[in-house]
Amino acid sequence: MNNIRTFDLNLLKALDALLDERSVTRAAAKLSLTQPAVSSMLNRLRDSFGDPLFVRASHGMVPTERALALAKPVKKLLADTDALMQTPAFNPAELEAVFKIACADHDMLALCQPFILELKRRAPHVRIALLSIHRLDVHAMLERGELNLALLDPRMSPPDLRSRRLYEERYVCIMRKGHPAAEQEALSLDAFCSLEHVMASYEGGQFSGVTDDALAKIGRTRRVALSVTSFLLLLSVLKQSDFIAVIPERLAKEAEGIIIVDTPIEVQGYTKIMAWHERSHHDPVQQWLRDLMWEVCGEKGN
Repeated sequence: MNNIRTFDLNLLKALDALLDERSVTRAAAKLSLTQPAVSSMLNRLRDSFGDPLFVRASHGMVPTERALALAKPVKKLLADTDALMQTPAFNPAELEAVFKIACADHDMLALCQPFILELKRRAPHVRIALLSIHRLDVHAMLERGELNLALLDPRMSPPDLRSRRLYEERYVCIMRKGHPAAEQEALSLDAFCSLEHVMASYEGGQFSGVTDDALAKIGRTRRVALSVTSFLLLLSVLKQSDFIAVIPERLAKEAEGIIIVDTPIEVQGYTKIMAWHERSHHDPVQQWLRDLMWEVCGEKGN
């Protein structure tokens, strides 16, 4: 036989059909080819294997011993090749995998908590690792397969990543139940600016953010008395004090023991996307993971 690197594997399909049908005419019909085309393929097979493979008989074509010896290996090779080309199927209930998702700490509460509960319900054998997205080289980790998904602002997403918008977020003001300001029908701008605020600063030590940018446009300032690096600590402190805070609405809705009110000025919100690398775009397991993230956390209609 010739070197496998130069052998046309399509010839094996013709050989398999000829072994099944014992007729060039019927093999051609099975392969949706013309009879001359199959005859030509048979001649090439004879040259490749150095054997007639089929000889004429009164009742059709009879395979040679060499052809009969090839029958099972050829069927197995064709079946294996076909399986290789098929998209692998999987059952989420039986799936064993580790998923790694990078996100901000407030996403862990507002998004990942409901997502994880649903994920574990459907795929009880998976393991999930949530990584703080700050200071991570997200692109490199996605490219190396060290992350499956990243939840971020599109302005911070590398341009060559795949992505899907999950929702548009807005900011709201929160305070503890029983806070003196909660008795007002609406929080006035003067009260908003005079009360002490606690804010989350991922880098640490920051006392200004998008709320302060909005206030600066109208010549006002607020009193940020406490800056923390974690929304978890922010919520804990706020529930035990008279601080107020401006946080993403989805996070506020997940918190207990607080009151949510509109900010007296419009604070620019942001877009949340999930991003992934091209290397995992067509993987059925990760497609399922992304579809589930959208199903649980996506803003329907976008």
